[in-house]
Amino acid sequence: MPRLSEIDRHRALGLFQAGLPISEVSLRMNVNRMTLFKIKRLHEADTVSDRPRSERPRSITQRQDTNLVRNHMNNRFLSASASSRQTRGRNNQRISVNTVRRPLSTSGLRARCP
Repeated sequence: MPRLSEIDRHRALGLFQAGLPISEVSLRMNVNRMTLFKIKRLHEADTVSDRPRSERPRSITQRQDTNLVRNHMNNRFLSASASSRQTRGRNNQRISVNTVRRPLSTSGLRARCP
């Protein structure tokens, strides 16, 4: 189900402030009543924008990022696939080639093929 846009949220708040009950606003805007209850509650907390979401946990630590960059600085012809085979992520998981390439690209490096 698509999210209610911020404009529609403000429109619903305007209808609330005009004195319309939630059931009437629900019928006019074709929105579920529970959605409107949540919008009203968020407005009482001084915001109608979405709260920030938690991100996916990183598969390697910052220290491992630094070590990957250092290894590729010392050996310019080290491939990303070789690094991914040698490096283990959190909980001893394998890491993908793109996980190796990401910290290298932020450091201005590329994994080279021999």
